[in-house]
Amino acid sequence: MARRPPRRRPGLDRKRTPKTPRTATTTSALLSLPSLVSLRSLALPALMAHPGLYLHIPFCSAICPYCDFAVLTGGPEMRARFVAHLVQEIRLWEADRARFPGIDTIYFGGGTPSALHPEQIEEILHAARAHLSLDSEAAVFFEANPEDVTPETARAWRDLGVRMLSLGIQSFDAADLRFLGRRHTPDAARRSVEIARSAGFEIVSIDLIYGLPGQTPATWSRNLAAAVALEPDHLSCYQLTIHEGTPFGFRLARGKLAELPEPEQADLFLHTHRFLADHGYPGYEVSNFARTPDHRSRHNRKYWDHTPYLGVGPSAHSFSGLADRRRWWNDRKIKPYQARLAAGTRPIEDGEDLSPEDLVTEALLLGLRTAEGVDLGRLREVHGCDLAPGNARLIERLERAGLIRTTGTLLLPSLHGWAVADSLARDFVIPRRA
Repeated sequence: MARRPPRRRPGLDRKRTPKTPRTATTTSALLSLPSLVSLRSLALPALMAHPGLYLHIPFCSAICPYCDFAVLTGGPEMRARFVAHLVQEIRLWEADRARFPGIDTIYFGGGTPSALHPEQIEEILHAARAHLSLDSEAAVFFEANPEDVTPETARAWRDLGVRMLSLGIQSFDAADLRFLGRRHTPDAARRSVEIARSAGFEIVSIDLIYGLPGQTPATWSRNLAAAVALEPDHLSCYQLTIHEGTPFGFRLARGKLAELPEPEQADLFLHTHRFLADHGYPGYEVSNFARTPDHRSRHNRKYWDHTPYLGVGPSAHSFSGLADRRRWWNDRKIKPYQARLAAGTRPIEDGEDLSPEDLVTEALLLGLRTAEGVDLGRLREVHGCDLAPGNARLIERLERAGLIRTTGTLLLPSLHGWAVADSLARDFVIPRRA
């Protein structure tokens, strides 16, 4: 399961920002995020200056029935050709390397980056360092499937500078793994974490999926307990979302698969955050949990903060930053992607110019999904947009409902506010600039 830059509106696509339940009325007592995170972590950081680099590796040994990413299977020859094309795309950005100066995070997502040999990962990193503007201390983030993790591959990735290894475990339950089409066993999942810890990665992260048909807080708790028992540094927990065009989507349309009802999804969402907070993993974003602020994903933070990022590979998205306000994306399918590169051009399918109002809307959508919330003063300073006057009654109503609390110019979501973050953001009136 991939963690890649969003398509057009960060926080609206599921690509690592899964659907949140619209209601949480089945549980009692509102829980405010300040009880889950230290007040120190609530101070909104300054705009991050260093861009990020995202590298999309589309290969998987098998395509999971829930997956709607740009992925494909392919043998060694196809993968070798792809690496050559990816390196070529990186070279085509050399003339514009100044647009993304001092890249300090490199994220391998997919697909399954661990489907490539370590030597191929090294070739890609060498090209990035040779043709792009990389910070000398750039941190590498890498996704891997448990079945690809061996002492040899783990050491090789670590030697290549991988700082954070994200393991696509998804479940520690054998029946869940079969339902999700995963190829590893619960024992293999546990071994992959142990190997990663022994290899010495600074951050070991576990990815889990919840909200499966028939799942309850009790059955989901067993998965969470199995995860925290392994003492990872970070967890990402995503609700299962069924998309049209996927095998699960076809089964849903034929009445052979039923989604978990939304009230039950809401219960699982709240249960996830409470369980992990109680076990030392406070949530810092709707789907992400870390032992300490130092264990949070520096790369994903760039998407939430409107920091510039360059995306390379099929379906990868890029954002030029707040000055240019330009977003573009590559061809999703491998053939047109490779055809453009064969013609000597960048494989950009399309793009869009974002208005100041677009960026303010995104800042609300993204900020209300994080523990740090939204700083109205910063929105006014960065975007020239003062939301307070036109939304005073809305803010007061949300605070009375226990969905947010205000501290100075900060709007801080409660846990129940997190559960409805997307709809909260859409209620705000965005003043249009002349």
